[in-house]
Amino acid sequence: MAEEVLLFGTWGSPFSRRVEMALKLKGIEYKYIEEDITNKSSSLLKYNPVHKKIPVLVHNGKPVAESLVILEYIDETWKHHPILPKDPYERANARFWAKFIDEKCLPAIWKSCFGEEKEREKAVEEASELLKFLENELKEKRFFGGETIGLVDIAANLIGFWLGVFEEANGVELLTKEKFPKLSNWSNEYVGNSFIKENLPPRDKLIAYLHNRFGIPNASK
Repeated sequence: MAEEVLLFGTWGSPFSRRVEMALKLKGIEYKYIEEDITNKSSSLLKYNPVHKKIPVLVHNGKPVAESLVILEYIDETWKHHPILPKDPYERANARFWAKFIDEKCLPAIWKSCFGEEKEREKAVEEASELLKFLENELKEKRFFGGETIGLVDIAANLIGFWLGVFEEANGVELLTKEKFPKLSNWSNEYVGNSFIKENLPPRDKLIAYLHNRFGIPNASK
């Protein structure tokens, strides 16, 4: 019996794009279902009744929610092209940094770019402090996963691509080469990677979406 893999997501979400990256990296065939987050489908609400959010992976009728959980499920189900290290300590470390990105970096980056104007300066300082931890974690590695893209690199798509879009949309500067040379080099290598590039949303479309959603005036160039 053929496997059925469905992915509920939205085109501009870094979280559903993470799942697509992992599926494509492993060569897994799947059906993508685009969700309207302002008018969620009955299928999405059925498969993720707790959070009612994308992404949701449905494998042979069984739903898995939350992007980091889905990435681990994919890696454990389809073992070729692993995105998590084999060594238990390195696996734990990868999980730690992936969680750090979502729980610490994301809220600070969001506040820096889309928070109240009076809170942004403090939020930029906080986000910069957090990005320093990732700068140090990279050491001299090409990717967080070493020579190949791994779990942390996929989780860090938010920093590698989306952060630059947020900065351009708002005129905020966070990830500069002067402050974060290693992270900046990683970001350039990341978005320049042919596999990653194929699985990113159109930059101009995403910037236009952010301008429209948050009422941001187009910055003059």
